[in-house]
Amino acid sequence: MSDQVDPTTTPRGVAPAVGHEHANVTGGWLRPAVFGAMDGLVSNFALIAGVAGGSGERSTVVLAGLAGLAAGAFSMAAGEYTSVASQAEHARAEIEVERVELVRNPEAEAAELAQTYVDRGLSPELAAEVARQLHRDPERALEAHTREELGVTLEDLPSARLAAISSFLAFAVGAVVPLVPYLLGAQTLLPAVVVSLLGLFAAGAVVTRITSRPWWYGGTRQLLLGAVAALLTYGFGTLVGAGLG
Repeated sequence: MSDQVDPTTTPRGVAPAVGHEHANVTGGWLRPAVFGAMDGLVSNFALIAGVAGGSGERSTVVLAGLAGLAAGAFSMAAGEYTSVASQAEHARAEIEVERVELVRNPEAEAAELAQTYVDRGLSPELAAEVARQLHRDPERALEAHTREELGVTLEDLPSARLAAISSFLAFAVGAVVPLVPYLLGAQTLLPAVVVSLLGLFAAGAVVTRITSRPWWYGGTRQLLLGAVAALLTYGFGTLVGAGLG
């Protein structure tokens, strides 16, 4: 059964109800959180596997895992903060350029906005009227121009602080998973492998809740990628450990 509303059956003067809502797909906390958790789990799992392959001593593995957790979490937070802050600063600079042009050449900017709407399918007359109406309010005109020309508005700019905190916490949560068996007293790599593979599958399956992929596909894909990374690092650690020994 369709959830679309037939406008011909809607009482006059009553706006038709919208039958759906969209999630925020512009970024925010979700992307750095997901990336941070995946990166933390895969990288620390691989690190622990490599150290276990080269050394095998529980204390050495735990120290390496904790160091990897701390270094990775701080690195992720710093990288996300710098990246998102730079992106936002660049967007603000471009928005200011647009603000100056709206004051300096209002007619040309209005014509440019009208042409944008013509390209989107409006008639030239209607597009010109929409642009004229928007240009009555400088802030509304600025919002329209930046949205159409840059794809952003001041209110939509991502938060560098939120991205950094999300990345830090998510990486730490992911990185602690392969450490848990060792912290609970495990002496071999096997328990960490089991926990990590389960965590990888679960993380990949959870991500599919916001995508169109089946849960088993996302879980299996993430499990295989993490397993290959850990296996290669384990082999590398084994070779290096044998050479140093």
